[in-house]
Amino acid sequence: MLREKQELKAARFPVLSQMLERQNQSSDSELFARARSGQTAAFAEIIDRYKDSLVGYLVRLVGNRERAEDIAQDAFLRLYQHSGSYEERGQLKAYLFRIATNQLRSEERRAHRWDRIRRLLQPRNGGPPAQEQALLQDELKRELLKAIAALPLRYRAALVLHEIEGWSYRNISETLDCNEGTVKSRIYRGRSLLKRSLAPYWQGASG
Repeated sequence: MLREKQELKAARFPVLSQMLERQNQSSDSELFARARSGQTAAFAEIIDRYKDSLVGYLVRLVGNRERAEDIAQDAFLRLYQHSGSYEERGQLKAYLFRIATNQLRSEERRAHRWDRIRRLLQPRNGGPPAQEQALLQDELKRELLKAIAALPLRYRAALVLHEIEGWSYRNISETLDCNEGTVKSRIYRGRSLLKRSLAPYWQGASG
């Protein structure tokens, strides 16, 4: 009877209807606990709750809705993958936005490193004119990936970890089980081989 009276009042007063709807919603903590226990519907509800605000935030950061949606999707995926290590204490939205921001930061750092390696490998006396370079970025990245993949693994691993992933010489030496001098030598040798491999591309692009 009480529930019927509440519903009748809610029908008359839209503001009251919204208040009752919020009261009936599960809290973030409840949803997250259910999601951690394997209830995918609970995680889907978390996505529905925050996807619009997260995408809107990212659109303002990157200026492109499609890219913003991709980053948001990755952020929700990371949240799900790390749900076992996160304790929800009323900060879920802030945590989700932090994941997305860090994801964007990582992408921009990686893009900067790709640009850095492109500049390192581009001939000093040439390369295509500036207005053409923008059109060639995707093609150049494909050529770079092919050339890197063709390097011997000892040079490839050191070069990628340093130039693209941004690792320090020390961390690389620990990972590859060699001293820092060897790491530097492998990176230098890898760059030299890449320059040689990409020389025909640069000549074609500037011709």
